[in-house]
Amino acid sequence: MTIEAKLNLKKKSSVVTDGPDRAAARAMLRATGLDDDDMNKPFVAVANLASDVTPCNVHLDRQARKVKEGLRAANSVPFLFGTITISDGISMGTEGMKASLVSREVIADSIETVTFGESMDGLVVVAACDKNMPGAMIAIARLNVPPFSSTAAPSCPETGRARTSTSKICSKPLAPIHRARST
Repeated sequence: MTIEAKLNLKKKSSVVTDGPDRAAARAMLRATGLDDDDMNKPFVAVANLASDVTPCNVHLDRQARKVKEGLRAANSVPFLFGTITISDGISMGTEGMKASLVSREVIADSIETVTFGESMDGLVVVAACDKNMPGAMIAIARLNVPPFSSTAAPSCPETGRARTSTSKICSKPLAPIHRARST
């Protein structure tokens, strides 16, 4: 790989990997499992919004692992990190709903903080909820790195697997409970 090509791919991360004055940073990166070859590859942040708090996100760890595999296969170094999420469907009608809209900004800030602070060359966001997807898009719009956003359908409680249908199908088993409470 030519120096010009390396600079194009490592536009941001070269500030933490290149030169004798970055030996301490390289030592920290080696402690995460990186080797000399990895120091010459672009670093890609993988914002994983997986959470057990909401069916929209409970299955995202599997997808994030696949994203990491793909990035490794594409000759880059993925760095996985998580952030918060709030489910409107769960918090609706409670004091917790006050946190919902604000959570988009917290999500955006956390993604930006890691991507910028760790000098990442690219960003992949794995999200699937009505608050974390906009938060991720806000971060993508603010950052000056090549982005990619990966979304998934909500996971239904009876299967734990992602569904391509709406959350209406996921809540169908709960309808008898709701009717019993309203009578």
